[in-house]
Amino acid sequence: MGDVVSIDGPAGAGKSSTAKEVAKELGFLYIDTGAMYRSVTLAAIRNNIDINKDDEITQLASDLDIGFKRIDGEYHTYLNGEDVSKEIRSSQVADLVSPVSAIQGVRNVLVEQQRQMAEDNNLVMEGRDIGTNVFPDAKYKFYLTADVAVRARRRMQDYQQNGQDLTEEDIIEEIKKRDKIDSSRKFAPLKKPRGAYVIDTTNLDFNEQVKIIVNRVKDKSGKFNLKQI
Repeated sequence: MGDVVSIDGPAGAGKSSTAKEVAKELGFLYIDTGAMYRSVTLAAIRNNIDINKDDEITQLASDLDIGFKRIDGEYHTYLNGEDVSKEIRSSQVADLVSPVSAIQGVRNVLVEQQRQMAEDNNLVMEGRDIGTNVFPDAKYKFYLTADVAVRARRRMQDYQQNGQDLTEEDIIEEIKKRDKIDSSRKFAPLKKPRGAYVIDTTNLDFNEQVKIIVNRVKDKSGKFNLKQI
């Protein structure tokens, strides 16, 4: 198995953008596990499957072909060959992705796929249970967090880029709701992985976030003090 850099944390902490750049600088493959769960959620919406139907959604997940491609420097998510990169970022998908992600059968299906991706590749993988469940023995573990208001503003920018107009207050409530579901689910809840370096991104700019992780992976001390748990 290749080397794995796991980056976990709640919504809006800066995982996706940071992980993409870290993968680019290290020459590793980038995997957005959140996009995988969003793709299953989108498919459930399209097929009018009740999110409480665990068995039906698990079967759906096992039948889907989810993949990633990097085009002109941007990562795209494909669902059964269709580029769904923008559609999976909709507020409708955001409202339902946490309960879908809490289905143990769905997680089993996707975790197996995620582990297979590491068989022949060095990976930067980000999500909510990468360092705790998917790759508990990952060589490099990081946990990103940030103030909820900062996270909401970042998520607002994502929505605006997709043509959706939500207030900061609405997004804060959405994030708090998702945090509660993600951290309290019975199977593979969101929590800080043992041995992870905790990075509070509230007052960090993008380049600083990337530099912290790249330097740590390359065994450079850098100027940042990280708390390892």
